[in-house]
Amino acid sequence: MPSWTFITNHGAVLATIARDQAVTARAVAIRLGITEGSVRRIIGDLELGGYLTRKRNGRNNEYDLNHDLPMRGPEDRVVAVGELLRVLNGSGEEEKPID
Repeated sequence: MPSWTFITNHGAVLATIARDQAVTARAVAIRLGITEGSVRRIIGDLELGGYLTRKRNGRNNEYDLNHDLPMRGPEDRVVAVGELLRVLNGSGEEEKPID
């Protein structure tokens, strides 16, 4: 297994939740190979940042995502998080050939 990844754990958790907004923290942890505690902390960070809203549905949580917020990073980047999620989850535009 490589010691680095292209997407941070925050991005991977957000993309996983975007695919299944009723997914459990435990299921996210298993899918990503990180601890459930890490997933819960990341969900808290994403919630504080306004990227998702957690709501209770019986004993489970469901999440609403805010696709319009810009991704965190250098100030000169203004890319909405929804654009990243479309790419990561395969729901974006068709691939364009590389020239």
